[in-house]
Amino acid sequence: MSWSADIDVKLGDFHLQANISTDAKVLAVVGPNGSGKSTMLRSLLGALGATFVLNGESLGDLPIERRGIGFVPQGYRLFPHLNVFDNVAFGLQLQGADDIDRTTSEMLRRLDIEQLAYREIDGLSGGERQRVALARALVCEPKMLLLDEPLAALDAIARREVRSFLSRHLRQFDGYTVLVTHDVEDVLALKANVCVLIQGKVVQIGDIKALEENPAHDFVGEFLGLSGSFEEE
Repeated sequence: MSWSADIDVKLGDFHLQANISTDAKVLAVVGPNGSGKSTMLRSLLGALGATFVLNGESLGDLPIERRGIGFVPQGYRLFPHLNVFDNVAFGLQLQGADDIDRTTSEMLRRLDIEQLAYREIDGLSGGERQRVALARALVCEPKMLLLDEPLAALDAIARREVRSFLSRHLRQFDGYTVLVTHDVEDVLALKANVCVLIQGKVVQIGDIKALEENPAHDFVGEFLGLSGSFEEE
């Protein structure tokens, strides 16, 4: 099983041209600020144009709601007027799904946040909000999960805890995950392959070892140089 995307998007003076074909379960998109990382996620989601084939099915002409893709944006964008349970159930309600209460409760249990079910969003910590956003994205059983800098808003302690949490739960996720990150520790913890994006162009795709042995751009060395020793939790 694999997925591929041919993205050609112009936004003002910026031009993203990215061709990707991979069977990696987790792909981390890295690159300098302004290289097009978030634009790539928006293209895969369906907000911008892309030829997109997932497990042999062409998704390029499908509207966002029919692509079967979960999305956790920067800042999580949870609905402040809904409690945790209703935030997670929202996508199921849009789909007109059966057994919404049971499915939502099971997802909260799987992500160890059932105790938060009737809490208001304003009362949650950053790590708790991240888990709720992930639950909302996963509850509809997506084929692909898109994470836009999922740990960037967290402090160092919460980042370490949530990184370990993501590592555990993405191993249980049957679909593909694409995440934007600036931290090589995310790549290591999630055992991700890496897509290096420079000025709207993909300059290298591979695992950490391949990037270390043959970096295709100065940025690759700089990115890998941020890594200290990593011990899996």
